[in-house]
Amino acid sequence: QVQLVESGGGLVQPGGSLRLSCAASGSISSLYVMGWYRQAPEKQRELVATITNSGSINYANSVKGRFTISGDTAKNTVYLQMNSLKPEDTAVYYCNERQYVPFKWYDYWGQGTQVTVSL
Repeated sequence: QVQLVESGGGLVQPGGSLRLSCAASGSISSLYVMGWYRQAPEKQRELVATITNSGSINYANSVKGRFTISGDTAKNTVYLQMNSLKPEDTAVYYCNERQYVPFKWYDYWGQGTQVTVSL
């Protein structure tokens, strides 16, 4: 089992910045993908950014150039630095950890943190 605890959400004005953190604990595999997803009201959950254990990174087109995902393996923590925030970035942001334990992939989710971009 893996537990994910997110922090760092809040209210910010358009053009502002926020940094989300996700701390993982428990039985963590050496082969994993960690990432951030978001879900706006009445919309489906969508991928924001992911980072693998080997450091490969992927971003949604809508956040490229504005958001940066990074990881601290010593702390089992992944971060999402969000700059130049827009009202359309408003959503609940969820941390996800997908890990491989022979011979299956397992998915874990955090509880979510609200990000609101508004004047």
